[in-house]
Amino acid sequence: MILIVDDDLAIRTSLGLLLKQAGYATQAVATPEAALDAVRLATPQLVLMDMNYSLETSGQDGLQLLAQVKQLAPPVPVILITGWGSITLAVEGIKAGAAEFVTKPWNNDALLQTIRTILALHEPAAAAEAPRLSRRDLDRHYSFRDIVGEDAQLLHLLRSVGQVAATDASVLIEGESGTGKELIAEAVHQNSHRRQQPFVKVNLGGISSSLFESEMFGHRRGAFTDAKADRVGRFELANKGTIFLDEIGELDLSSQVKLLRVLQDRTYEVLGDSRARSLDIRVICATNRNLAELVQEGRFREDLFYRINLITVRLPALRERPDDIPLLVQHFVHHLRTTYHRPALKVGTRALHWLRELPLAGNIRELKNLVERAVLVSGKDELGPEDFQAQFQKAPTRPAAPGELPAVGSMTLDELEAQMIRKSMDFYAGNVSRVAKALGLSRGALYRRLEKYAIPFDAEKG
Repeated sequence: MILIVDDDLAIRTSLGLLLKQAGYATQAVATPEAALDAVRLATPQLVLMDMNYSLETSGQDGLQLLAQVKQLAPPVPVILITGWGSITLAVEGIKAGAAEFVTKPWNNDALLQTIRTILALHEPAAAAEAPRLSRRDLDRHYSFRDIVGEDAQLLHLLRSVGQVAATDASVLIEGESGTGKELIAEAVHQNSHRRQQPFVKVNLGGISSSLFESEMFGHRRGAFTDAKADRVGRFELANKGTIFLDEIGELDLSSQVKLLRVLQDRTYEVLGDSRARSLDIRVICATNRNLAELVQEGRFREDLFYRINLITVRLPALRERPDDIPLLVQHFVHHLRTTYHRPALKVGTRALHWLRELPLAGNIRELKNLVERAVLVSGKDELGPEDFQAQFQKAPTRPAAPGELPAVGSMTLDELEAQMIRKSMDFYAGNVSRVAKALGLSRGALYRRLEKYAIPFDAEKG
């Protein structure tokens, strides 16, 4: 049963009819007191709740009711119904435990889709408590053919992805660059009921604010100076399917507002055409940035943040699953045998052990590039550690801030010693005696190190 709580009879009636036609049993009440009585009498599957029940329209009575419902029945999901003017209040509700919010006037199809998604995500699934599946078990249940790995963290993540894919929940994928966020987005799509529909990828970091509307919503010929022909926007291309918004943390604030309206209402307008168009779409976003921090800094809208992260998936860095590195190397080599017509190509055991210990800041992408460079440069059929060592390029490291030690693995002790000697030579204007005293070395020991690291000095300066 779905409980509808709203003091407006017209809204209770229209929601009741909509849900009844969709096959849901409902109960409608007009006051917070009646809502609490209904929850005590029979726990609902879901609550659709208005935010205002008084002339004050501050929404505080709605937040209070939300808190009371969550206290009585913590597992029951609550969807808040609000006007655009009180979206900030709705975000407070999300923080207080609401599952989602919808705005008035709502789109019937979008609302039903939201309800289906929330109910699916909150079903008491025995699978959630089932033993961890093996990779073979996961592959029997879901399609993860392009994702390589058997690490426990990864398998847990893939299981969650497979379960969430069956819903229309918006998904936020977080992870460092090169961890495979796009592959996870594709896996969500391929394991969903939309798999036969379009999967459209958009790199938001590459779209300027001036082109955002044209790229995303499309335009009519003559809509602006350079609009020589009609253009179909990315949202229209993805209709009925999935849109993958990569690098969403790079989107400027003005574009964030436009995106929020589309994600909320599931409608948009083509530039040069005032007719609103409806969307039936699943949204997946990805970022390598900390969106919560950007919200705190005022650089990312809080309401958009809560709109896109109904489900959050965090991809582990490759250094967090080193046992998967040999598997990935073998996977890359398998494809390179065909690409470069070298059927005998393989990687030796010693090389796999060496690769497993690498500090791969660029994650899977860096490992793939390293393997391909080694294959291209080496003429051997079996690659050893020396073939990869010759091609390994240390990622540029961020200089340590004053008083901060360099990151572990970013430099050797010799490099650290040479850096300290150079800094000391600069600080003491090349005075060898003062540098030696500051570093706790004899003059002879310092001279040996100056020669070892090819650091220029003037013996006449002391």
